[in-house]
Amino acid sequence: MKLRKAFIEDIIELKKICIDAYSLNFHNHWNDGGLEWYLDNEFSDKRLTLDLSDKNTEYYFIEHQEKQVGFIKTKISTSSDFIANSVELEKIYVLPECKGMGIGKLALKDIIQKTKNSGKESVFLCVIDTNENAIAFYEKLGFEFHSKTTLDIPYFKEELKGMNRMIKNLN
Repeated sequence: MKLRKAFIEDIIELKKICIDAYSLNFHNHWNDGGLEWYLDNEFSDKRLTLDLSDKNTEYYFIEHQEKQVGFIKTKISTSSDFIANSVELEKIYVLPECKGMGIGKLALKDIIQKTKNSGKESVFLCVIDTNENAIAFYEKLGFEFHSKTTLDIPYFKEELKGMNRMIKNLN
């Protein structure tokens, strides 16, 4: 497994892995029309161009055996954000056929190390509070429950909007 930072010239392949990895994992979390709406909002050329032009946002391809098998999106927090001097793991998705191979774990360990090397104090994320597998995955990597929040997004199934904020302190 290796991480490869995405740049603006990678937008076509980034868009493909983002849409594939997200939709194959979460297509059933949406009410009618929601998945298409979300994919268009989060992974359109315009949105990806804005994100890739933002110095506080980074995308990484997760590669395994010379093939893209997932992606990570991080965002450096600013002093006005919820948790200052940290990095938010905004998205991490691996293709379903690559789950259980340790790829996500290695990718996240790399992001944690990059964050630590940059002098940030913590990594934080939000995870659906009923997604016990994902919560256990993050806990094994040292993340701890921080607080509850609610996903405020249209078309997402109501019973899945509860979120746990989790944090890993790097000190």
